[in-house]
Amino acid sequence: MIVYKFAGFWRRLVAFMIDSTIVTIIFVVLCVITALAFFFGAMSADNNTWIADLTNLTGFSSLLLLILVFYIAINIAYFTYFHGTTGRTPGKMLLGLQVCSADGTEVSFGIAFLRAVGYLVSSLLLTIPIGFIWAAFDKKKQAWHDKIAGTVLSSGSSKMNQQAFRSPILRLLPVSRKLTEGKMIQPKMLCPRPHNRKVMIINKLKGRQARITKKYLDKGTHIL
Repeated sequence: MIVYKFAGFWRRLVAFMIDSTIVTIIFVVLCVITALAFFFGAMSADNNTWIADLTNLTGFSSLLLLILVFYIAINIAYFTYFHGTTGRTPGKMLLGLQVCSADGTEVSFGIAFLRAVGYLVSSLLLTIPIGFIWAAFDKKKQAWHDKIAGTVLSSGSSKMNQQAFRSPILRLLPVSRKLTEGKMIQPKMLCPRPHNRKVMIINKLKGRQARITKKYLDKGTHIL
């Protein structure tokens, strides 16, 4: 059983802003390269033709639609790659966040792709980010895309938690089944530490000695 420390809304927001900045930079660089390639290619051909295409409203609308699709494709590729490989984008790495499935397993590329596509649902096709704001009020801090993909965003390392709970001893420990919000459940020690055990034995011997002393004193026997 994996116990998560769910990431808060503001940490999610900062991480997403960092990732959005990186995606925008990548998008601008690719657009500049594409525009320069198109410009120099058009200059070597008929200048009047491509100028007429740019001034045509229908062609301009198609160009804007193509740019939007290109931007969405970069977003999906970016988040799918990082979530599918490590479960953490650069923004989430800086904020110490980890994307993992609700059952504690690592996120596959299929789940990562579904989650990335879910961003479109959370943002209502890049209009109003209601699905992102939903995470601020959800019990498990899940946005709409998390619910679609069956993932949670943890501010702890889910891989470390998995390795800890693979131990046969730790599996026997009493751990609450309820996923807590903002708190990690620490399992009780199966046995006391050596130092504590020594103290317990000494106290036990002192108690036994005190009982024996009291017994002899009650009988009127003096103990030298």
